[in-house]
Amino acid sequence: MTETVAATLDVRPLPPREKHLRIHETFAALQPGAAMLLVNDHDPKPLHYEFQAERPGQFTWTYVESGPEVWRVRIAKQAAS
Repeated sequence: MTETVAATLDVRPLPPREKHLRIHETFAALQPGAAMLLVNDHDPKPLHYEFQAERPGQFTWTYVESGPEVWRVRIAKQAAS
């Protein structure tokens, strides 16, 4: 299934302490089956581990672009089964 991108969140200009909070808020606001496109200046692998620990089975994670200067990740909220 190709999820609708409901939000694009470019966290590059945000202070580091605000990035994860803003990402989690944006994800929480998604409707099931919708996705957000995260834009970052580094590989958000630690965020992926955070999502796996805190939201198991609730999301999909797909790299759209993998650096070296910009990373784009589609994070989709799984539809209720």
